[in-house]
Amino acid sequence: MTSQDPTAPAASLDAVGRPLPEFAVPAPLTGHGPARIIAMCNQKGGVGKTTTTINLAAALAEYGRRVLIVDFDPQGAASVGLGISAHELDQTIYNLMMERSADIHQVIRQTAVENLDVLPANIDLSAAEVQLVGEVARESVLARVLRPVVDDYDVILVDCQPSLGLLTVNALTAAHGVLIPLECEFFALRGVALLIETIEKVRDRLNPRLEVDGIVATMFDPRTLHAREVVARVHEAFGDTLMHTMIGRTVKFPDASVAAEPITTYAPTHSGATAYRQLARELVARGDAA
Repeated sequence: MTSQDPTAPAASLDAVGRPLPEFAVPAPLTGHGPARIIAMCNQKGGVGKTTTTINLAAALAEYGRRVLIVDFDPQGAASVGLGISAHELDQTIYNLMMERSADIHQVIRQTAVENLDVLPANIDLSAAEVQLVGEVARESVLARVLRPVVDDYDVILVDCQPSLGLLTVNALTAAHGVLIPLECEFFALRGVALLIETIEKVRDRLNPRLEVDGIVATMFDPRTLHAREVVARVHEAFGDTLMHTMIGRTVKFPDASVAAEPITTYAPTHSGATAYRQLARELVARGDAA
């Protein structure tokens, strides 16, 4: 039996005691597309879903990936968070869903972040849920909308609204994977089982390729017993579906939202920016992003 070298550095552990791997900086890509579509999904509001969508997208773009954010929430928070005044636009994702003649290339907006585009939404999208009810293949409309641009991007992140309605089912039907941002408190934890059940129904009936890419703990404060208990419970229930990377609670996220830019450009050396870069590297390392 060999004894450990006492001078060797101790392995870093994540919040649930797993060895924390070193996630390498992704190698540059020689070409772009086809995109892997990831639905950012949690039916509970206020869990850091849009914050995670914007900052993960910006981190992936920083690593040379071409990224499209699909704002699929009628509140339009992802659009506003990237400096797009969606309420002033004539065409949004709503028009693409409802009008076959609408051209997605004319609706996509570039952002101030290199390699990052957004498909904006506004309150008009709330009408789509009602109008789609009578449509044939109503669950597959978003998949049809995205088809012309899939080869232009490496990753497409769909920022879903906080519900399990028809819009969210559209996102799950279009997606290859689901990333679940989960606030570190018990009420948020209770809804995950229902969400997983919905994902399994969509996989069985509409989209056999769909898989859960991971659960991302957000608003994590390691100083509180409550937060540590929640992540321990998630790990107990879902194993390594829980990502190693945890996103801490900080006022810098709302500050960056007010400034209408990702934290990676607003405060590039802040721990929040570092965490989202690590999350991007972890996704690539797991094969869930290019």
